[in-house]
Amino acid sequence: MTRPRTILWVDDEIETLDSQMLFLRQQGFTVEGAANGDDALAMLRKQSFGVILLDEQIPGTRGLDLVPMFRAIDASMPVVMVTKAEEPETLRDAIGAEISDYLTKPVSPRQVLSVITRLLEGDRIRQQRLSRDFVTRFRELEGRRGEHLEWREWVELIAELAEWEVKLGAADEPGLQEALRSLQLSMRQDFARFIAASYPRWLSERTADRPPLSVDVVSEFVRPTLDASGRVMLVVVDCLRLDQWAMIRPLVERFFDVEVDHYFSILPTATPYSRNAIFSGLYPSELIARHPAWWNDKEEASLNAHEGELLTEQLRELTGRDVPVHYEKIFSASEGEQVLKRLSAHLSGDGVTALVFNFIDQLTHGRTENDALFEVARDTLALRTLTRTWFEGSALFEALKEAERRRVPVLLTTDHGSIHCHTPATIFARRDATANLRFKFGEDLRVEDPDAAVVVDNLLASGLPTRSDHTRLLLATGDRFFVYPTKLREYQARYRGAFLHGGVSPEEVVLPIALLTPRRG
Repeated sequence: MTRPRTILWVDDEIETLDSQMLFLRQQGFTVEGAANGDDALAMLRKQSFGVILLDEQIPGTRGLDLVPMFRAIDASMPVVMVTKAEEPETLRDAIGAEISDYLTKPVSPRQVLSVITRLLEGDRIRQQRLSRDFVTRFRELEGRRGEHLEWREWVELIAELAEWEVKLGAADEPGLQEALRSLQLSMRQDFARFIAASYPRWLSERTADRPPLSVDVVSEFVRPTLDASGRVMLVVVDCLRLDQWAMIRPLVERFFDVEVDHYFSILPTATPYSRNAIFSGLYPSELIARHPAWWNDKEEASLNAHEGELLTEQLRELTGRDVPVHYEKIFSASEGEQVLKRLSAHLSGDGVTALVFNFIDQLTHGRTENDALFEVARDTLALRTLTRTWFEGSALFEALKEAERRRVPVLLTTDHGSIHCHTPATIFARRDATANLRFKFGEDLRVEDPDAAVVVDNLLASGLPTRSDHTRLLLATGDRFFVYPTKLREYQARYRGAFLHGGVSPEEVVLPIALLTPRRG
């Protein structure tokens, strides 16, 4: 809400402030004066003011006692204390009353103007600056379309676009948001071509310059932290996008120093592949060769049933010793409460405490099936807002606070992101094709639009188990989801606007991994 450029100055020596009030009028403000609280309340009831400048020491009702009376008339009224009182108790009382600012007399006209400008015009000024900065940066980013970028440049670009998405969403700038979306659309196609060309080389040339992948999370991030401190809490938030991380990061920074790095999910960007790769340090083909009984793709729900054992095995191979591992998977609030009861004991000793939180993944899946949930998380902005709301009251946040209290470093990451899908992509497949909407295995698979999918013919070279001589993998690009010609309308009606994962998009592939160092101590 835009507040009026009107000021009510309440001071028992109001006649001595003529020069100050004249200066503010010369800056375009309307200024009224009141010598006591009763007059101020009467004036506030008659007209609306943008801000109140309030002396603490006035006849009758104490200045601070007037604040709730002002707020009863105008709940959002900004109040600035302008007083001679320098006692610490007065300042603490003012902070407790949630005043907007505090000035100690004598004050210069410029000091008063600065505070008033910030309160009445700060949002507009910041929004104008944000718009100018984005327009300038947008032109620079537009110029990079079609450029050959290396993986580090892709990380910087994708992280920056996620930050702009959050900033423009908070600023409610629909025109600039639409410009950003058009840029993201073109960048997604460039990114898909980059992954198609680079991913096989990353896997075949193990010494090649490549980004950290899912298989490297424990060796490159967890182990160094464990070696340095003797203990670490690893948190994996299933299906957390970069923009969602940006929403919860300010809350985390209240308790931790935060260092953010990034890694690339393996393909497909789906939980059975990407999260198993994190905990095992193995590509799916290697995992199946070592533990064939642990992989049955006919029963997808059981594919992540051995993450704790895989983490224990990986740490033993990395360190040459048995590292204590406490593993917990949390699907519900009640399970979160139970984990919190055990957490202090886990964190008190050496080793790794690994927690997997499934809420965001459940949310992205559930909104497709639930009309009410779909309305609450209608688009990326709503999903980000809901993510922050959940996090504020979640067992995850409480677990982080417990780690901070016990001075245990935390590595917070995710296994894959998601993409808001709007574009159907027709594919032709036999009955053996898998049911996934962003990736499909099957014999003789083909896609109508060649740009709609990255095609993988050599599964083994991509770290995936072979199925048959003619089996290939299709990975959806951009914001597409796969549909069959015979079920086109049914799939469009059901899945257009869904948040899905498993394909090749920056939102699914490029992921945050944050080292959280407790500030306490």
